[in-house]
Amino acid sequence: MKKFKYLKISNTKKLRYLNNYFKEKLYIIFLPGFMSDIEGKKPQALFRFAKKNKLGFLSLEYSGHGKSSGVFTKGNISIWSNDTKKVINKIVKKNNFILIGSSMGAWIALNQFRYFKSKIRGFIGIGSAPEFLTRLMWDKFPKKTKKDLLKKGKILINNGNYEYPITLQLIRDGQKNKVLNKKINSKINVTMIHGQKDNVVPVIFSRYILKLFTKAEKKMLIIKNGDHSLSNRGQLKKIIKELNVIIKNIA
Repeated sequence: MKKFKYLKISNTKKLRYLNNYFKEKLYIIFLPGFMSDIEGKKPQALFRFAKKNKLGFLSLEYSGHGKSSGVFTKGNISIWSNDTKKVINKIVKKNNFILIGSSMGAWIALNQFRYFKSKIRGFIGIGSAPEFLTRLMWDKFPKKTKKDLLKKGKILINNGNYEYPITLQLIRDGQKNKVLNKKINSKINVTMIHGQKDNVVPVIFSRYILKLFTKAEKKMLIIKNGDHSLSNRGQLKKIIKELNVIIKNIA
């Protein structure tokens, strides 16, 4: 297992992260999805790639995720986006970077364009899920589910083999974190990668993101028979191949 580190944000908050430190290098920043950690196949594969190619690397666990401090049900998109901003400022500092966001991580990544526009030199989305709390949850909830959430403040949602605790404050914060109506004029390479058989987030969400970028070199890669996680060896190879293309375009 790789050596994970902790960044103390406050007296009560510390966030676990994985990095490959370089003072002056291009960084790869991987932002995980909802309830994900940094021990998964994608962050580990990207970490190995960065080490092998002498590039900087950073991935973190948002508060309430993995082994970071905090309670998951007290977190939301605003808090997790702020966690990301703070860790990038502290670890990556003045270095330029490529953002890679998986599922919810792509939403968190889009929020980073507000703070780091000129430092972001490329963006890859994997099974991207911007605004999923509204578009895939709240807007599709049956009346009874909405009623339960409004009354209790928290419900459990089953999706595949996973059970997610969804809070009312999380939904409301998600409604405030709209990103699909904000154009981004960065002249960078943007690649969206989505599984053809993703039964969690429809492919259209990756297309929504591409429309935001008005001046970027844009690419959409749909992986045949790919699921939402895109974590098997062949799929990881395809992700790294696309990352290599972006790196070469920067150099």
